[in-house]
Amino acid sequence: VQLQASGGGLVQAGGSLRLSCAASGRTFSVMAWFRQAPGRERDFVAAFTWSGGSTYYAGSVKGRFTISRDNAKNTVHLQMNSLEPEDTAVYYCAAKMSTYSSNSDASRYDYWGQGTLVTVSS
Repeated sequence: VQLQASGGGLVQAGGSLRLSCAASGRTFSVMAWFRQAPGRERDFVAAFTWSGGSTYYAGSVKGRFTISRDNAKNTVHLQMNSLEPEDTAVYYCAAKMSTYSSNSDASRYDYWGQGTLVTVSS
């Protein structure tokens, strides 16, 4: 089982980036994105439930970020618009089999991808 994250980079404030997370080896019930800024804990960003297509967002990104899926490629995307310097962090994709555990609790996730760095300059 592998989660391969891609799409990070450097962007100016107000700009956009799209992150992708490709899952291989199995399918999952929930795929999500978390982020970790220097000196901070890993925070929930967004989650997508595969069966029902429900989406969940942290309050700080709601209205600016959109999580979506590509069924054929078993991939989840995170479209990030109106980026702010406060969005600067290493972004991690995560996946879990259970739909019943909390989607925003990092400890509930079974698999993690490598991080991808997003830097937003002011």
